[in-house]
Amino acid sequence: MRVAVLSSGGKDSAAAWWWASCRGWEVVGLVTVSITGQDSPMFQIPSTHLVEQQAALAGLPWVNVSTNGEPPEDIEALERAFSSLDIDGFVSGALRSDYQKSRLERMAERLGIKSWTPLWHQSGHDHVKHMIEHGFEIMITGVSAEGLDEQWLGHVLTTSSFQRLRELAERYRFHVEGEGGEYETLVVAGPHMEGRLNVEGEVVWDGVRGHVSFH
Repeated sequence: MRVAVLSSGGKDSAAAWWWASCRGWEVVGLVTVSITGQDSPMFQIPSTHLVEQQAALAGLPWVNVSTNGEPPEDIEALERAFSSLDIDGFVSGALRSDYQKSRLERMAERLGIKSWTPLWHQSGHDHVKHMIEHGFEIMITGVSAEGLDEQWLGHVLTTSSFQRLRELAERYRFHVEGEGGEYETLVVAGPHMEGRLNVEGEVVWDGVRGHVSFH
């Protein structure tokens, strides 16, 4: 099976990538949607340019799709990119968003390929916990939820810090896996690629929310 990975560089797409590799499928490249506008209901915005480094560590081509993030242009741009690839389908890290999953599936139908979402409706807690246990280094690159302050920015999750995150999620009632946009991530190392990303950046914090601005 020849597949591409729809990757933002974060934990969910990394888990989907690893899932495909563990099945013995041939991953032919990483496809990233880079948002040029201010918002996107569909795709992650921060630090997606670093997927290029992840692809290099894995020895894979990187396909960058630039769009303003507004529908339907966002999915049309992605569809054009996938149509140029010789693949049986693609994998993505959709976890709970019916909007995201259904749009990807309709696109796949139009292209005559398959859309796999291996994380769909998994336990968010178990999903992240198991990634940490399997050696994924998950860096928090953006926070926008009550209970999460600037000290989390740039932090790589460990078993103990994920437990603290779980306690905060229960106290402040946010999704522990960040599915509601409470935080964004970048996977800097893991079993799906060789070596480790070398990233540098500055913390940008406005008192309520913030992100790491990478060079």
